[in-house]
Amino acid sequence: MPAPLVREAPALEWEERALESTEGRAYGCLSESLAARGVDIDRVEGRLRSQRVETPSWGFGDTGTRFAVFPQRGVPRDPFEKLADAARVHGLTGVCPTVAIHIPWDRVDDYSGLKEHAESLGLRIGAVNPNLFQEPDYKLGSVCHPDPAVRRQATDHLLECVEVAVEVGSDVLSLWFADGTNYAGQDSFIERRHRMVECLGEVYSTMPDDLRMLLEYKPYEPAFYHTDLADWGAALTVCQKLGERAEVLVDLGHHAKEVNIEYVVALLLDEGRLGGFHFNNRKYGDDDLIVGSVNPFELFLIYVELVGAEERSGKRIDYMIDQTHNIEPKLEAMILSVTNLQEAYAKALLVDRLAVDEARRAGDVLGAHRALLDAYAADVRPLCAKVREDLGAAADPIAVFKESGYAQKVAGERGEGAGAGWG
Repeated sequence: MPAPLVREAPALEWEERALESTEGRAYGCLSESLAARGVDIDRVEGRLRSQRVETPSWGFGDTGTRFAVFPQRGVPRDPFEKLADAARVHGLTGVCPTVAIHIPWDRVDDYSGLKEHAESLGLRIGAVNPNLFQEPDYKLGSVCHPDPAVRRQATDHLLECVEVAVEVGSDVLSLWFADGTNYAGQDSFIERRHRMVECLGEVYSTMPDDLRMLLEYKPYEPAFYHTDLADWGAALTVCQKLGERAEVLVDLGHHAKEVNIEYVVALLLDEGRLGGFHFNNRKYGDDDLIVGSVNPFELFLIYVELVGAEERSGKRIDYMIDQTHNIEPKLEAMILSVTNLQEAYAKALLVDRLAVDEARRAGDVLGAHRALLDAYAADVRPLCAKVREDLGAAADPIAVFKESGYAQKVAGERGEGAGAGWG
């Protein structure tokens, strides 16, 4: 009877080496294939290493739907623990060095201490997001409210958030308003618009020169007759009234189902007013699903427009995740969102733009389309894994996270989290 096979290394170590070898072979095959197509693989990898995605503090805490909040064990109880979770995501993916905060959910007595804590974790504070939709006084609106006293309250909160941004070293004030009406005749569309511009104009005039204001729009919810910033056009024209440092923020869940979002992106890029993204995904409305989980081809096409803009102008655009993970494990969901963004960006970088341009000029409809499909069909996972390793992160972030025991560790330390969001 033959002697049993004896591995020279422990099983886990042997399997890890085999996996690394498999990943290495997959990367080698991909890079050879891309080189044969004339792709500058070093340039693509360089662009991928410079990709940045901002995670949201509220994405790590307990949140919910209009019907319920489903608490999870181990969720952060304060902004400091949220930053700890965000640092774990950054460490595994390599591209998430900033964290957006939300006031008052992340309000603390010492913002310089919060900034120092972030820096000690290898992070920075990103966008500051005011909350103008939860106070009872805002039932009929905030900056558009017919009562001057309520508008003053809302404006003062925005001014507070400007001060917070200065203290934490942020250069982005990110605004979304739930303002709108539910019944015809409830209020004047134009007067509400004028009130908004007046309030935001006061805030804009106090902002330091390095602070940008991003205006987010949404077609409905919680107002169902009209919302005061319902679409990109409404947001853009308000930005144009305010000044050059006011730009539009596109949330992928904030559109009617039929809207061509990549077309909106192209127009805002052409106007020089696309300031940022809130990445998520939707099946019906503002579902806050994991980015790339429902329509990955749409995400790819959006990145095709963004890559073209990067190459033409190099204009700064802030890429942020905005999701609430209600039934799925929060850290795994955030990691998966980031890796989906890495892969969508990688595919967009592989588009043969010369072939697309030639097909367009020749009127070759399907030729241009196939050039996009060729890039979309590429399996870029080995490429993204290699780039993450170059950044000192993990080739397979979710597998490493699950093996680390971090979720079990914080669940034991934190128990049921305090929650810090809507629902």
